[in-house]
Amino acid sequence: MKILIPVDGSPTTKRMLAFLTTHGEWLGAGHSWTVLTVVPSVPPRAAAVIDKATLKSYYEDEAEKVFKPIRAFLKKQAPTDDVQFVSKVGSAADTVAQFAAKGDSDLIVMGSHGHTNLMNLVMGSVATKVLAQCQVPVLLVR
Repeated sequence: MKILIPVDGSPTTKRMLAFLTTHGEWLGAGHSWTVLTVVPSVPPRAAAVIDKATLKSYYEDEAEKVFKPIRAFLKKQAPTDDVQFVSKVGSAADTVAQFAAKGDSDLIVMGSHGHTNLMNLVMGSVATKVLAQCQVPVLLVR
């Protein structure tokens, strides 16, 4: 099964990873994982005055801040070579839904809330949008 794991480094991401470790069937053989983080894009006017190498470095650094603890966690909890780390730039919900569709994911496992300015009452706005846009089953972890 191809499992897409969108992450943002929030406490809910940590709880979602803890959930996966307590449910060994998700960490077992036969699954391939893609850990995806989406870095918000720099506003166009600011990006226009920043050279491309600096901008690219900024996006990579922001993604690595999220990936570093997750790499360490997965190395301990799920030692497998079948994990890909992918970073994208843009809107989190749109990017997750598009990536899941293009990547032929069988399941998305994500936290119900993340780092957002506006929080919905029951679940976060990114989770809500992913559920609305995506044809792939989504497992939300609170």
